Amino acid sequence: MNSFSTPELLLNAHLAPLPCVGCKNSTELEFDFEYAFQPIVDFNTKTIFAHEALVRGPNGEGALTILSRVNNNNRYQFDQACRVKAVKTAAELQLKGFLSINFMPNAVYRPELCIGTTLAAAKKYDFPATNIIFEFTEQELIKDTKHLLNIVTTYKNLGFKTALDDFGSGYAGLNLLASFQPDIIKIDMELIRDIDANKSRQAIVKAVVRMCEELDVIVLAEGVETKLERDILLSFGINLFQGYFFCKPAFKAEGTINQEAWQ
Repeated sequence: MNSFSTPELLLNAHLAPLPCVGCKNSTELEFDFEYAFQPIVDFNTKTIFAHEALVRGPNGEGALTILSRVNNNNRYQFDQACRVKAVKTAAELQLKGFLSINFMPNAVYRPELCIGTTLAAAKKYDFPATNIIFEFTEQELIKDTKHLLNIVTTYKNLGFKTALDDFGSGYAGLNLLASFQPDIIKIDMELIRDIDANKSRQAIVKAVVRMCEELDVIVLAEGVETKLERDILLSFGINLFQGYFFCKPAFKAEGTINQEAWQ
């Protein structure tokens, strides 16, 4: 199974936040935002594996109130600001385990340069850079698959973990997985919902698990809301879970796992 050991390359990386075309052409953000954090649990060890950083408004408003203000003029600046704020807030909260940050592939100009801001933030706030997972979503229309492959390859070579979010819901799906393999795929919640009573969804998810075993990719089920969903996913060999059954996102705080979810 995929290893999460600490690579030498990232520990020895000394990348400064060098300027690129994105920095020169981006505008200052005209809005503020915060984060909520939702735990991702490892059921085998009964521990928190990671926390996903979820964008929220300054007072906890939904993500759409912020994402609707992102456009071609501020996309790069927003993507960079998200990384810095996620690292800063996670460090202040002393979150344990991995930190999963969503990024926008269409906002990354040159990955080896754009990643400098993230590394600088990790150093400034004393957060282990080796604990960062970068998520990209299948729901974002990827204009240049080769560019995305370059981003993911660069991040993996630097030692960051990568995750494909919302697998089974978007534009690329199996074509993306055929081109490259992230460390983790997160099965979309629409495939998880009521899976215990839906033979079609069961067959699809079991096939995804078998495929990912051959590709050495870890499977994570997101949007788990019931014990029945959890139990059938466990029977398929899935051990990483995220969803309300375990813990809702906690605004600017570390969530507390529902103890009944372990039983």
